[in-house]
Amino acid sequence: MTTAELAKDFTEILKRGDHDGAAAKYNSDDIVSYEAMEGPTAVSRGKDAVRQKGETWGANHEVHGVTVEGPYVNGDQFAIRFTMDLTRKATGERITLDEVGVYTVRAGKIVEERFYY
Repeated sequence: MTTAELAKDFTEILKRGDHDGAAAKYNSDDIVSYEAMEGPTAVSRGKDAVRQKGETWGANHEVHGVTVEGPYVNGDQFAIRFTMDLTRKATGERITLDEVGVYTVRAGKIVEERFYY
């Protein structure tokens, strides 16, 4: 499977709202995830740690809608743009989050993801 084929399928799964399914299918066991912030989840190493980071994020936000654009492919990488309408549960603040994820693929799996927002 080429990076473009993986990126297209991964993005289509995300567009259906199945973030867990996309990660389960394509994340490498050794994936490294980088967030554009400081703190304990700034860098998550391994499939389980990335899944846990996502679960924690989900527990702290109420998502009203997500738009997924892309993928935009270049070599062994691709980018996806996410626009999320969400409420931060801790504060009740409703915001729009505009985020780009850049993914690196090796041997048919995503080995790195970096988020920019």
